[in-house]
Amino acid sequence: MGASADALAAIQQPLPRPPGSRQSAGRCEERVKENHVLQFARALDFAARKHIHQRRKGDLAEPYINHLSDVAWRLAEATNGEDATLVIAGLLHDTLEDTDTTFDELSKEFGREVAELVAEVSDDKTLAKAERKRRQVAETPGKSLRAKMIKLADKTSNLNSLLVSPPRDWSVGRKRDYFEWAQKVVDGCRGVNFPLEEAFDRTWQQGMQNLRS
Repeated sequence: MGASADALAAIQQPLPRPPGSRQSAGRCEERVKENHVLQFARALDFAARKHIHQRRKGDLAEPYINHLSDVAWRLAEATNGEDATLVIAGLLHDTLEDTDTTFDELSKEFGREVAELVAEVSDDKTLAKAERKRRQVAETPGKSLRAKMIKLADKTSNLNSLLVSPPRDWSVGRKRDYFEWAQKVVDGCRGVNFPLEEAFDRTWQQGMQNLRS
């Protein structure tokens, strides 16, 4: 059977240019912003490269990207994959705080909305650690809903890491102190997302039970 006129016309149309082909920066940026899968893949690559020399403090010394992907997964699952901006920001949430990434760089690569969200959950590393922890507790209640969700996912991931692979030099008391501080931060996030809160509470209770035994 011969091909229809519509089919022939479709075949004769030029193929779309692959992502690496030459085209205007504006068109490329527009396409990337509209394609959440591509944007997530770029964010994953960006985060992996920026944190390439960093590892978790635990006994397993996992690559730091494991933590970032865990945070992103928790956010995606808790929102049924319906908030790409939130998930991408979760994947990038430590780039401003722990790498040489700048706000302008993040904004250029992933848009101002993502950059502002990452900045909102980033500590000021010029401050002493104790002050940074105090500010997290004091300032978290005033954060945006998305920022609170990232903090929930981040703290849950950190507690889970302490359960699975704690740093060798952390005493029981130091672990307990972190669990108690994390709970204070999360208290300022209540009411934004039940699945994230439930996951944190479950992990927190398991951890405190282990530390008391």
